[in-house]
Amino acid sequence: MAYPRIVQTLPTLANVYENANIAILGGGSWATAIAKIVLENAPRITWYMRRPETIEDFKRLEHNPSYLTSVHFDTSRITFSTDINEVVRTNDILVFVTPSPYLKNHLRKLKERLTNKVVITAIKGIVPDENLICTEYFRTVYNVPDENLAVIGGPSHAEEVALNRLTYLTIGCTDEAKAKGFAQLIEGNYVKTKTSTDVIGIEYASVLKNVYAIAAGICNGLKYGDNFQSVLMANAAQEMNRFLRAVYPIERNIYDSVYLGDLLVTAYSNFSRNRVFGTMIGRGYSVKSAQIEMEMIAEGFFGTKCMTDINRHYHVNMPILDAVYNILYERISPAVEIRLLTDSVR
Repeated sequence: MAYPRIVQTLPTLANVYENANIAILGGGSWATAIAKIVLENAPRITWYMRRPETIEDFKRLEHNPSYLTSVHFDTSRITFSTDINEVVRTNDILVFVTPSPYLKNHLRKLKERLTNKVVITAIKGIVPDENLICTEYFRTVYNVPDENLAVIGGPSHAEEVALNRLTYLTIGCTDEAKAKGFAQLIEGNYVKTKTSTDVIGIEYASVLKNVYAIAAGICNGLKYGDNFQSVLMANAAQEMNRFLRAVYPIERNIYDSVYLGDLLVTAYSNFSRNRVFGTMIGRGYSVKSAQIEMEMIAEGFFGTKCMTDINRHYHVNMPILDAVYNILYERISPAVEIRLLTDSVR
């Protein structure tokens, strides 16, 4: 498969991020994967985690005690901290990798200004209650200018990064030099990168693909076959495209990996917690029992309500989003709702 590459046109890292200090904020599986990727090119990082006991265990074991335990780190190259203000004060590039439902809580203690920092979000979710994608949240609440806001998107399971399996990431930023500089930083033997200026489109697509992965999981739990799953995903891509064109009408290729690729990997892979969550719902679990048993956040649950609320303003035809909302929040039978959905997709 041909994948558009821009490596030859990237500036050297020194042109953009010379002597920049980089921090990872978050302690989960994707944060661990991002730290692994960054440390393969950067000499050292700061790593913010909330719990001091997690940091102590990490230093002793030389791996994250809770996530991707097979990935070992040279901890002498990591400055760990539980003080978010210290982390923000002493670093230039802040990579946020916390689950979106917890972002506000992580930032509650923040007193330092973010306006002069490069804020990169690898959070594939939306801020609940605010109904804001993460860059919009940083822009409106913390006054971070557009040119200092970036996103990491694309089909990327943390578990495959841990195994050094080929991964394609897209860095979105309105400042192309900053996007290319960070792309250069994470480019490697198994990580290929490209850049985009479609920050809003990438973020909304990453929220919607979680919703569609829940739909795919529900259908899997109900024992719908591959034939219907393929039709469901084809319609999901069209639905995503309709919404992106309504909310941010620029020229984009919905078949690019950062849109369609991320949708497919999230909907089909057993690594996808949103698909797993949906499968449990399709098999008869309640929302609460599925959440308790998973012990991990399925961000599509929160994204479903947020996107439904947002679409009340845009009025885009989104039958798959509506079906997932009805199942999760209106407690309509998955079997009944998906049966109705089968009559509206083609």
